[in-house]
Amino acid sequence: MTPAPPPASLLDASLGRPTPLAADRPSAATAVLTELDGRTVALFRVHGAGATADGSVEAEVVVRAFEIATEAGCPVVGLVHSVVVPPTEGGLAGLVAWGRVAQRAVALSGVVPLILVVTGPCHGGLAPLFGLADHVVLVRGATTYINGPKPVAAVTGLRRTPEDLGGAAVHATVTGLASLLADDEEDALAAVAELLHHLPDNNLSEPPPGPTDDPTDRACSAGPAAVPASPSAAYDVRDVIEDVVDRGSFLEVHAHHAPNMVTGYARIGSRSIAIVANQPWVRAGTIDIAASVKAARHVQAADSAGLPIVTFVDTPGYEPGRDLEWRGMIRHGAKLVHAYGEAVVPRICVILRKAYGGAYIVMDSRDLGSDLVLAWPGAEIAVMGAPGAVAILNRREIASAADPEAERLRLEDEYRLAYCTPRIAAERGYVDQVIDPADTRRIVAAALERLRHKRRERPARRHSNGPL
Repeated sequence: MTPAPPPASLLDASLGRPTPLAADRPSAATAVLTELDGRTVALFRVHGAGATADGSVEAEVVVRAFEIATEAGCPVVGLVHSVVVPPTEGGLAGLVAWGRVAQRAVALSGVVPLILVVTGPCHGGLAPLFGLADHVVLVRGATTYINGPKPVAAVTGLRRTPEDLGGAAVHATVTGLASLLADDEEDALAAVAELLHHLPDNNLSEPPPGPTDDPTDRACSAGPAAVPASPSAAYDVRDVIEDVVDRGSFLEVHAHHAPNMVTGYARIGSRSIAIVANQPWVRAGTIDIAASVKAARHVQAADSAGLPIVTFVDTPGYEPGRDLEWRGMIRHGAKLVHAYGEAVVPRICVILRKAYGGAYIVMDSRDLGSDLVLAWPGAEIAVMGAPGAVAILNRREIASAADPEAERLRLEDEYRLAYCTPRIAAERGYVDQVIDPADTRRIVAAALERLRHKRRERPARRHSNGPL
């Protein structure tokens, strides 16, 4: 659903009066309870540190916005431009004040959505605050980084522009900080409104239902047709996702970061869900560090928002490479295991084609706690694919054959039929049901309805100790 454009002046739609701080210095910072596309939000706007020398007043306005959101039980939306704590004697007060902002942002995490919009440069020690947000929308032309071109040049000798260090393109692709990009502030607010269509007001509520005339028992045809029979052929998994969910409801986030993993929001039967999917179109859908962290973050965010998670699986496994291992593939890969294992919301897994080895485990497998695991008839669920297994098990047999290539293909076919079908996994209870791909939407919708009131209590503890 495309959201209606926001009011020409967002503050004109105010439901309450600006705070005294905002009223005193409206050009520098404001905090107000208002509406955005029909949703009540606590909106703050910070533009520079012009009201005071150290930016402490602006920080207090942001804290006030968090207090408003806590009292009203509504999302926080912040528009930030040119927040800098100057290196003066009075700057320490600004650092202390922005420390309070960080503490309150952590306290709000999982209680109400926090969405920040970067409309201009925002540099220095305050930039990590954007990492605490549920979603960040960057306006093209905006920049955010911790160390700017001069410190980088002084330490490394390399000359970099602000856009090279922290432009919108960098945060959309390399760092993954930006959930969505926008052309200007109005476009950014429209993007925020679209995100809010899929998110609840707070942890005790559900997202508003989205109007649809798409029947939940509609047969899927485009998705199954998009998946090639050959396990090595590429396709765009978004064709499957869009065929299963309510028409026009899929909103992809972090689309250009770790594109071998797709994350986003959608609806099935008007109810908001979170989507995680391997992307065979990019590097065959293998899982690397960036993909693991991206998916883990999305699963954790969905669980905190109470959104059911639907996972589409088609991956040959973790991407191999010394560089990945040295950078911590084990530890970062465990983040996705931890996120799924800790999630208590309804979880449904659909194995489209390949689910091999450790990647099978991590992509919301049955014993990781998934509520329902479905498989299409052509799915291959095994420790490894037929080519790899045959190369290990039948090496000598192939080498001594009169026609090694023909023998290899024959053995691969035999292995695939014997070990790579979903039948064995279903017989052993690892897969709940092998389904006709055309029935995917109907079965997933019915399962989501049955799981609507799922309750799973976490054990009593301070908190888990995840692989950060």
